[in-house]
Amino acid sequence: MRMQRVFCAALPVWGLVAFLSVPAASADQSKSAAIAKELSQRLDQAKLQHIAARDPDDPTRFVAAMYFPGMQIVAVSGKYSVPVLLNEKLIARKYQDIYIDLSSASERASRITIEDLRCDGLPSERKKDVPADKWEEGSALVVFDFDWKKQKLTEKDFYDKLATADAAYARLLGLLLAEAKK
Repeated sequence: MRMQRVFCAALPVWGLVAFLSVPAASADQSKSAAIAKELSQRLDQAKLQHIAARDPDDPTRFVAAMYFPGMQIVAVSGKYSVPVLLNEKLIARKYQDIYIDLSSASERASRITIEDLRCDGLPSERKKDVPADKWEEGSALVVFDFDWKKQKLTEKDFYDKLATADAAYARLLGLLLAEAKK
């Protein structure tokens, strides 16, 4: 009987320790989730498969996305050496051309590519039996499958990269959403 009391008293402490060991980033909601959903809805309504925009903070940087309805958003952002060419394509709403140019001819070191496999933003927590979203910046790739050891990252580094990527992706989606609303 006495042993049961000790076990029962220790159980809440163990639960508290388990709760406190969960990284803070997993408790937060994805910043990109709501924007990805809204952008998907706008693209569906407009029957667009591509969208692009210029980054107002840097006249040489553009962002574009290819959208597979209900399945995937592949976004790319990067600096382009001749921005006037992309500006002309943007005015003409040649979004697919901009996507192709950014994917192939933007400055590699400045290029960011995001694969959002469910059009639901980057994940805030592990999801079972769901393909993992990916973030590539320059030549560095992070797969958000929550297996940081496989990627030779510490848990903290993984969650820091996830938080940074999610905030950047939310910003890029916001630029694309503003263009889609025009």
